[in-house]
Amino acid sequence: MKPMGSIPPGFVAGADGQLLIGGQSCEALVAQVGDTPLFVLDVALVRNKIARLKAVMPPALRIHYAIKANPMPELVNAMARLVDGLDVASAGEMAIACAAHAHVSFAGPGKRDRELEAAIAAGVTLNLESEGEAERALAIASRLGVVPKLAVRVNPDFDLKGSGMRMGGGAKPFGVDADRAAALVRHVIAKGADWRGFHIFAGSQALDAEAIAETQRETVALAARLSDEAEAAPPLVNLGGGLGIPYFPGDKSVDIERLGQALTQTLANRPAILSGSEFAIELGRYLVGEAGVYLCRIVDRKVSKGEIFLITDGGLHHLLAATGNFGTVVRRNYPVAIATHFSAESVEVASITGCLCTPLDRIADQIEIPVAHPGDLVAVFMTGAYGATSSPERFLGHGPARELLVNC
Repeated sequence: MKPMGSIPPGFVAGADGQLLIGGQSCEALVAQVGDTPLFVLDVALVRNKIARLKAVMPPALRIHYAIKANPMPELVNAMARLVDGLDVASAGEMAIACAAHAHVSFAGPGKRDRELEAAIAAGVTLNLESEGEAERALAIASRLGVVPKLAVRVNPDFDLKGSGMRMGGGAKPFGVDADRAAALVRHVIAKGADWRGFHIFAGSQALDAEAIAETQRETVALAARLSDEAEAAPPLVNLGGGLGIPYFPGDKSVDIERLGQALTQTLANRPAILSGSEFAIELGRYLVGEAGVYLCRIVDRKVSKGEIFLITDGGLHHLLAATGNFGTVVRRNYPVAIATHFSAESVEVASITGCLCTPLDRIADQIEIPVAHPGDLVAVFMTGAYGATSSPERFLGHGPARELLVNC
């Protein structure tokens, strides 16, 4: 038997023992959309997460949603009412965000001219990733007769310790190296652009509040130093994100009370040149990841060499991360349950796989669960972020999963 992560709070069994998501039984939700596999996301859990975050963070801190975590248009529309801005990383995401009538900023290397033009025309803030991108943006804005909103994304000299994905601290395709950022700020201001500030993102998926707090202190200090060098105070400093969620055995949630206290102190003690600046944090999976459940149905139960396998109609084509094939070195089990017997006792060890013809398609490896048979539903938790759009949906031609919001 192998361990798995803990099921996040907010999920309980109904009177019939089935998993309830947003107060509705898993079978009722499947019936509503017609079939499995199905991603369900409880917006009430997201609202609660944001409310708790706002309660402990500095009052003036803006909270942005990084929609790459989950760009489902209905979810983005709901998030636009809950947060202070939407951060995007492509023209496709930008179109979804702009349709939600929110403040939008656009980061990411390799923006094509047509993407820059669409962003400038829509009044979106561009987080510049290089001097070359700045020149292209300025030329496009001049042709359009528009004053562009330009921020400078900085590649910091430090990274977020303990992060699952490091975005700074060395040679990176993201942002302008810190020792060149001030010069670029001076240049875009001299060219008449509406300079919107700095975007400084050092890493993601960190659970250590002290490490995140230290990175935020370094980020504020770096923003102040660059502002002094540029002789211009930034309207906004985007501190990046970094807050992770506890996917695996032994993981613990970020202590946001401790983080909020530390950031409040950091901003209270910020250098004078940042006294009039606004600050934001950019969060994706932290806001929506724990609110999502992936439901798939068992189509076969078999025994091979004494090991039980439950074969489902889902798999890595919808949920690459949960199968251990998206950024993890050692495969570990996400929290998984038999949704149709959610309150039943776990009495046997089984592995749960998808329907794809590859040994990589393993949803859960030798976990202890209730006895399950064809027709039962499997629930994979922690799947509100980096699910369908981070997976090879067209692999082997099985088709997309359905998606559903509840309590929106």
